[in-house]
Amino acid sequence: MTVSLPLSDIAVTTLALTLAGAFGLLLGKLQIRKIGLGIGGVLFSGILVGHIAARLGIEFDGEVMHFVRELGLILFVYTIGIQVGPSFFASFAKSGLRFNIAAIGIVLGGVAVTLGIYAVADLPLPVLVGVMSGAVTNTPGLGAAQQVLGDAGYPGSEVAISGMGYAMAYPFGILGILASMFLIRFLFGIVVEREEAAYEAETRSGEGALPVMDVMVTNTNLDGITLGEVPDLFDQGVVASRMKTGEELVVPSRDVVLHVGDCLHLVGPKEKLHAMKLILGKEIDAPISTKGTKLTWQRLVVTKEKVLGKSLRELAILEGHGVTVSRINRAGVELPAQAGSTLAFGDIVTVVGAKEDIATVAGQLGNENARLQEVQFPALFFGIALGVLLGSIPLAVPGLPAPLKLGLAGGPLMAAIILGRIGHWGPFTWYMPPTANHALREFGIVLFLAVVGIVAGDRFFETLLDGDGLSWMGYGILITLLPLVVVGALARVFGRFNYLSLCGVLAGSMTDPPALAFAVSMSKTGAASMAYVSVYPLVMFLRILAPQVLVLLLAAGAAG
Repeated sequence: MTVSLPLSDIAVTTLALTLAGAFGLLLGKLQIRKIGLGIGGVLFSGILVGHIAARLGIEFDGEVMHFVRELGLILFVYTIGIQVGPSFFASFAKSGLRFNIAAIGIVLGGVAVTLGIYAVADLPLPVLVGVMSGAVTNTPGLGAAQQVLGDAGYPGSEVAISGMGYAMAYPFGILGILASMFLIRFLFGIVVEREEAAYEAETRSGEGALPVMDVMVTNTNLDGITLGEVPDLFDQGVVASRMKTGEELVVPSRDVVLHVGDCLHLVGPKEKLHAMKLILGKEIDAPISTKGTKLTWQRLVVTKEKVLGKSLRELAILEGHGVTVSRINRAGVELPAQAGSTLAFGDIVTVVGAKEDIATVAGQLGNENARLQEVQFPALFFGIALGVLLGSIPLAVPGLPAPLKLGLAGGPLMAAIILGRIGHWGPFTWYMPPTANHALREFGIVLFLAVVGIVAGDRFFETLLDGDGLSWMGYGILITLLPLVVVGALARVFGRFNYLSLCGVLAGSMTDPPALAFAVSMSKTGAASMAYVSVYPLVMFLRILAPQVLVLLLAAGAAG
């Protein structure tokens, strides 16, 4: 049956994409016990649209579909990179390092299981990498796989099969993460309430936000010297934000003279506060508050271009305006304010001082909250251009038969991570409001999944019911479950991971928001979210890189 529509080819393609997107997003919102397909609903909606179109004899322009798919992928991975860039390298510190080691183990475990399946099963390479990406619910990985398959010489019809493999494995990819959480909980007899109490105790003794301490000066050797002469008080990670001398509260600048009996309100890492206490005197319980004094404190937002990338010393904020900067909040991470600390767009700076002095500093920093809602479009387009160029550079890797390229998935992602970390260069500011970032990211992934679904829909039901679809599902289950359960058990036994944090690592290792939502619902501590955020950037990069390496290795082996 062939239906002729009174529409141009572009109009027909646009209609199919928008219908797949609209109904797919609605499908993804349907939940059973807080479990749903999420953005994956667009894939299955696209499959249905593609199936109906094939039955009606409607064809789509292949070049247009290919362009839309790649554009959607670029937007998706670029916005992810901009979001995680500021915290990407910090995610390897302390507990984040343990989390990332476990997540790397899960990624490598999935690759190992995939290679094992390839060795024992007669599975086409496009199907294999599609099943692997679906089993780990990683859409950018599918995009990277499809691109490298095309570069390796596979025809478009075979590349499209990878989308079917992805769709077959995807549903259990979500359920498998939840199943692994339940299995680990059962195997180790875990009681969530105990894990919650243990995490809260650990957090209280750890470093979340920057700790504070009120200290009275009892060291007579310090009597009569200036604060600038006190060892390690300035530029060593500890900041004195308020000082009480007698009954007067003053701003503790370097030239203020210190006396025995004076009290200082210190901000900084726990171990450095302890060291400073040993130098100054003793900790006191009486808070040094600005209430009822001429001093006050305020959070200011950095929005003025001329201060970006400059240090507090260059701006003379610490000593030149009669104020103290106690901390800098960057992308949710609190940093101690030192003279050498540089400022980035969107930083939230906590300032203590007199109102008129704070107003002067506010004018210098910008403090224009409305600017935080503006999208920096020149930086967006320039960043994507850099990402495309970066993805096109051939990288010679020992052991691979052909140069490796980051491609249109890895290139924009890596460029965005680096640019997001830099924050500012010349006329470009790589900051994106959270709402704009979310909108562009959703728009990009909807376009990508709609195209993948429509292209795969032609033969999806035939493959599922009369072909090898069920066996592909089985392979996907193995790729999902084995690495999660094995690494999860090892992390619990040898790494002594808190179960709530472990659930966040499991969800993050699959870059799966529905699984994170389920893990978060178990507790109000935020442990799962913290672990998820710690592993997400590195895992996303590895999930994009892994299919490319597999295709190059296995395609070369098949040719040999």
